[in-house]
Amino acid sequence: MKRETIFLKLAVIFIGIPILALCIFGLPWIAKDAAESSSEMAYVLYGILSIMYVTVIPFFLALYQAFKLLGYIDKNKAFSELSVKALKNIKNYATTISILYGLSMPLFYIVGEVDDAPGAILIGMIFIFAPMVIAVFAAVLQKLLKNAIDIKNDNDLTI
Repeated sequence: MKRETIFLKLAVIFIGIPILALCIFGLPWIAKDAAESSSEMAYVLYGILSIMYVTVIPFFLALYQAFKLLGYIDKNKAFSELSVKALKNIKNYATTISILYGLSMPLFYIVGEVDDAPGAILIGMIFIFAPMVIAVFAAVLQKLLKNAIDIKNDNDLTI
């Protein structure tokens, strides 16, 4: 393993650990607290928690693709179709997360109306736009990498 990517691989692992802990400990605690506090809001919060659990799947798939991409960099295969495919997958997973949270925005609106907290809608929008930024960044990197691979292939064919 190259020294340059060790830090990045550790960063990917340390990004996944808090999300895994949140899924195991935090979200069930929130669900239990919601069930005990008010029955009318419990169903709305259960909907939001369900979306959060569903979005964990593409999140961890995207982290796995990032880990694979770092592995390709270690093996000097950074400029390959495998890297382009990994970036495409990351883009698709981030877009999926944004769409799922976009579909849950009415639930955030209901929470904001019932609790008279307009900040709940802003929190919901953060859940939409953060993965969208990652998707756009991955799309830009994918296009740049694809262009670099094309230029490399043209240069390899030139005598």
